[in-house]
Amino acid sequence: MSTLRILLVDDSQVFLRSLTRFLAMDARLEIVGCVLSAEEAIHSVLRSRPDMVLMDLSMGRINGLEATRVIKAQPNPPYVVILTLNGSSEYCAASVAVGADGFVAKSEIGTALLPLIQGFI
Repeated sequence: MSTLRILLVDDSQVFLRSLTRFLAMDARLEIVGCVLSAEEAIHSVLRSRPDMVLMDLSMGRINGLEATRVIKAQPNPPYVVILTLNGSSEYCAASVAVGADGFVAKSEIGTALLPLIQGFI
């Protein structure tokens, strides 16, 4: 059985805890870290070498789109899936433009996230 190593990035600790519990339902998923900012995400990707990053779109000084652009510019980058409260087509297009491998509105996490992730296993 293949395991997918995932880094979670969101500026809400409550959301990170909830997402960790949700993803724990699939034994093939291993959470390798939870970070609260895009800057931490960039450094954590270099340190922990996850297979996938679940990245919040709206965060402090650097947003998830900029962090995704930096991460995807690295050699052998992980998959990046953008998670956002605003599931508009404009944000989806912007995510694709910076190299994101997926886009899920937070309101659809319960139904759309696991099937998307499982497509990468």
